Amino acid sequence: MKTLKYIGLLCCLLSGGLSYAQVNKIISKDTSISLKVYGECSMCKERIEKAVKGRGVRSASWDTKTKQLSLAFDPSITRLDKIENRILSAGHDLENKKAKDAVYNALPECCHYRTMEIKPDSLLRKVADSLLEKRDIKLTTDTNGQVLRGVVLESNSKGAFTPLLGASVMWVGTNRGAITDISGVFGINTLPGSNRLVVSYSGYTSDTLTVTDRNALKIILASNKKLSEVVITGKIRSTYISTMNPLRIQTITEKELFKAACCNLSESFETNPSVDVSYNDAVTGSKQIQLLGLSGNYTQLTVENLPGPRGLATALGLNSIAGPWVESIQLTKGIGSVANGYESIAGQINVEIKKPENTESLFANAYINDFGKTELNLNLAKKFGDKWSGGLLLHDDFFANKNLDINHDGFRDLPTGNQFSMINRWKYDDNKGFMAQFGLKVLNDRRTGGETAFNENLDKNTTHHYGLGINTDRYEFFSKTGYVFPGKKYKSIGLQLSATIHHQDSYFGLTEFVAKQQQVYSNLLYQSIINNTNHKFRTGLSILYDDYNEDFKQANYKRKEIVPGAFFEYTNTHTDKFNLVAGLRADQHNLFGLFITPRIHIRYEPVKGTTIRLSAGRGQRTANIFAENNSVFVSSRQLTIINAGSGKAYGLDPEVAWNKGISIDHKFRAFNNDAVLSIDFFRNDFNNQVVVDLENAREVKFYNLSGSSYSNSFQAELNVEPVKQFNLRLAYRYFDVKTSYSGKLLQRPLIAPHRAFANLAYAISNWKFDYTISYNGTKRIPATVLNPVQYQLDEYSPAYVQMNAQVSKTIGKKLPMEIYVGMENLGNYFQKKLIIAPEQPFGPYFDASMVYAPVSGRMLYAGWRVKIK
Repeated sequence: MKTLKYIGLLCCLLSGGLSYAQVNKIISKDTSISLKVYGECSMCKERIEKAVKGRGVRSASWDTKTKQLSLAFDPSITRLDKIENRILSAGHDLENKKAKDAVYNALPECCHYRTMEIKPDSLLRKVADSLLEKRDIKLTTDTNGQVLRGVVLESNSKGAFTPLLGASVMWVGTNRGAITDISGVFGINTLPGSNRLVVSYSGYTSDTLTVTDRNALKIILASNKKLSEVVITGKIRSTYISTMNPLRIQTITEKELFKAACCNLSESFETNPSVDVSYNDAVTGSKQIQLLGLSGNYTQLTVENLPGPRGLATALGLNSIAGPWVESIQLTKGIGSVANGYESIAGQINVEIKKPENTESLFANAYINDFGKTELNLNLAKKFGDKWSGGLLLHDDFFANKNLDINHDGFRDLPTGNQFSMINRWKYDDNKGFMAQFGLKVLNDRRTGGETAFNENLDKNTTHHYGLGINTDRYEFFSKTGYVFPGKKYKSIGLQLSATIHHQDSYFGLTEFVAKQQQVYSNLLYQSIINNTNHKFRTGLSILYDDYNEDFKQANYKRKEIVPGAFFEYTNTHTDKFNLVAGLRADQHNLFGLFITPRIHIRYEPVKGTTIRLSAGRGQRTANIFAENNSVFVSSRQLTIINAGSGKAYGLDPEVAWNKGISIDHKFRAFNNDAVLSIDFFRNDFNNQVVVDLENAREVKFYNLSGSSYSNSFQAELNVEPVKQFNLRLAYRYFDVKTSYSGKLLQRPLIAPHRAFANLAYAISNWKFDYTISYNGTKRIPATVLNPVQYQLDEYSPAYVQMNAQVSKTIGKKLPMEIYVGMENLGNYFQKKLIIAPEQPFGPYFDASMVYAPVSGRMLYAGWRVKIK
């Protein structure tokens, strides 16, 4: 039969009766070829393989090292030139064809593979910085979790430096190595027990070097046809600021979060000098952040750019996001982007949760401290084929020690109870430009506090013993869908949706507060370019719906806020030295009418390594006076809303502020390592503000600002590496924050004007040591002169020093685990007089809201983490 087949085929060929394609189909249904396709990283690999897929393509695999695309396709269904055009439309060059510049320029910076020439006055290490920047954060890691990253350069006859393609980097005595790509960059998995690399390139003398830093390295290739001494100068940074973004966004990675126990989001900023975290009061256990000298309600909190805990969730929102869930945190001081809404005044904190498609398949964490608190976390992720992935994040914490009373005032320092939370999320990617992700979040939180002798079953709603209970249930559905136009990677459309039900049933002594919030959010975004990728824009429509129903004592407060809006944001990136983002949004509020939000961000780099940013813009928000001030509930103060109008939120107008800021980030060399000096100044001026007036010890008053209110914030921060693997972060921060209280301009209470900060981190082998010390200056305390002498407080609190430390060790190779132990408040400093008149909690002078220092003393903790890739 085979002989007859070949004879028939030969006859057809001789007679010209079959076309080339038909013959090819008879000989072999599929054709396998190899194409040279230029790219840079794993993102390029994914993009190239997605672009190739289509009708008639059987398989496609692109190698990041060799740049070869192994392709199998059916020539009777598709043609090679069509496949090549799809690759070019994705922004990737072929050996003999070049992608359009506009498409190439729209690729992420880490994917820019075309050879660049560096001006001769640039230092080699700056060349390496430029090539490695941002790439060292998103590396594909081996089982040990580490990849070395480097760059190889050569000098031409004009003294300019160009990356070398094809230089070889090998571990001595092994066949494990890497080849530099078209940008001279390589990545090589670390090898346990090996620390010597051989670097070679045709025409140059090979050299052998000893690697002493296993995070990252930069290799400098000298002229004169030989390799110069190799200097280890880089590392994977635990926190960094992009030098190219006009918005000053500080990214805090998981590596930084692991410097502390980081049980929840409120504890994620212990090693960050920009954010202060403190207890709201001495009873509820709730914490708040302070940014730029303003309380946390002025900082927009988002989760993956969707609304995070806000409204009724403000007081306990930081406690509801488990630390082991967090992939990274983006911190923006000052005004944010108009695409994220109008509520940002002091800044924005965006939390990125771990994604099922790129996180470990299993992560487990167990934590316990000597106060008696236990926390358990389990993260699971799995891919289902090429298009689906799913994740389940679980958190549970327990605290049952109702006798924790370090200052012996008869009150529990922390409430007892249990919190359970979970996220179930799914992602679909058709590999053709369409992506969808959706999920469900659940929070169930039960807290009981008050006197150590309080028994909820016997004492609730009585004056036998003072107690409080806060029961919170929160359910949230979220989804994101997006489409990237084929061949136009700069052009996309996306829809963000979320719906939340939040219910809080609480009591504080004899005061009851029961509230419910229903929230719906939608944001439609479209982005593209104007002529070329130097001029980008994004625009969109949004709507925010909030339905509040609050019962406080005997009064009911209801309101609905419906806010449709539209925005437009333009980005100019014409040069590397100067770019800007200018945005404008308009929103129509059903209670407060139309308001306009302009914002602008400018970035200027006068010299290489020095980045100057300017920002200015408007912010507006509705104050939720009860949820944001739960601390006044744990007092005998009478609550009064002054000059309340009708048809408003509690009868009050919205808060409006203008934020202006300047920052300078300067990179330089110190101790033969990279160092960064950052200086920033921000000012907020309120046109209107809801003032929380505590200046009368018998009363708390809420009213709209009459007079002036402002905040000035200055911070200087130095990050340096004096010796290998030892990182030192030093900072000083100054706040000048004043508000008019009943016509008198006063320093904002319970805010320290001065704070000094130092964080020391050292890593050696599988050990990590972290130590943080902060000096907190004096704080003004609201006036208590109306109280009897024994219940009066000083006008200013004492200054104090707080210290935290942690030691962690990774053990095991096949299944590495991390054991960590630490201590918070090493100096055992805590506020001795936390509560005014604790012996008379139902009397006229009781007040647990005057907290200026830690509420509990020294605390020892231990934990265990394990990751399975």
